Amino acid sequence: MTYSTLELTKKLVSAQSISPADEGFQTLIAEYLKQLGFEVEAMPFADVSNLWATHGEGAPYFTFAGHTDVVPSGPLENWDTDPFEPTVVDGHLYGRGTADMKGSIAAMLTAASNFLSQHPDHKGTLAFLITSDEEADAINGTRRVIETLAERGIQLDWCLIGEPSSDKALGDVVRTGRRGSLHAKIVFKGIQGHVAYPDDAKNPIHAALPALTELTDEVWDAGNAFFPPTSMQISNLHSGTGVTNVIPGTMELLLNFRFSTELDEPMIKARTQSILDKHDIDYDILWTLSGVPFLTVGGELIPAVEASISSNLHLTTILSTSGGTSDGRFIAPTGTQVVELGPRNATIHKVNECVAIKDLDQLAVVYQDIVSRLL
Repeated sequence: MTYSTLELTKKLVSAQSISPADEGFQTLIAEYLKQLGFEVEAMPFADVSNLWATHGEGAPYFTFAGHTDVVPSGPLENWDTDPFEPTVVDGHLYGRGTADMKGSIAAMLTAASNFLSQHPDHKGTLAFLITSDEEADAINGTRRVIETLAERGIQLDWCLIGEPSSDKALGDVVRTGRRGSLHAKIVFKGIQGHVAYPDDAKNPIHAALPALTELTDEVWDAGNAFFPPTSMQISNLHSGTGVTNVIPGTMELLLNFRFSTELDEPMIKARTQSILDKHDIDYDILWTLSGVPFLTVGGELIPAVEASISSNLHLTTILSTSGGTSDGRFIAPTGTQVVELGPRNATIHKVNECVAIKDLDQLAVVYQDIVSRLL
């Protein structure tokens, strides 16, 4: 049985697949792909559902990659429609995941169906890599699948990720890389006491403020031709007992670096701790690397994407590395050419998330054309 891209998107949006839950959607995708002649393998790791599907044999590998998990909807009363009952209003499909990124997965399925009907004996392998753990921890999802494929000696040549890359119009922006992401949790230590007797206590907030000011004023780099400058943001700060007459004993702070290829993890750690150590503060710091910067330059994938957008959407796309992280950070380091192309991102992670229905249909055409240029 075949469905339109809109119908497929509705089916994928119709349940609460809050990360890392899949809610059976990968079973739906698997059955669809099996009807097209794909060999489908479930790759569960811990509580995460993953799917690896292939059509054809050997190199080169063209892989569609995406995620079935979504972020929570937030308060239902803030939505104009039920976020998990896909609803069409004025040419747009509303629901959590319509743009990020179940609509893209539906377009990929349509593209694969149409491509195979025209090229049943294509060269190489057409593949799907789908996970339910992209929005949350991203530990047992794409990362683990890529490790498993590497153990089998499988090298992906081209990977098209359906993240919502577009800005004002479908295809006006594609991502050819992403900045790295490095988190730090810092606990500043003081001595708790009564606010009336500050000499008998040590306020960790007061002690840390000069260092935090220096960290926030630091120019980490100037970026380069491919990446904007590295940025550091304090994302959470907590201290105290909730009353006004107690000097806190500790202050806990979370911060994040989004870093370009001008820096690496050891350089950021060293510079951060050098700034902290200049001040009279006692602290513990725990670092977590979410991903290193990646960038696709050269190769066959980017020209194929640019040509397809130009031919089908009649515009010149912008190659960008802006935005957050994606599962491309696990795929690109293996040597795979990675590009992200998907719907407009204006409503992602927001209430009333939506996608233009015409964009879903056009996206399927562009995806099919890209595959046709490479396989």
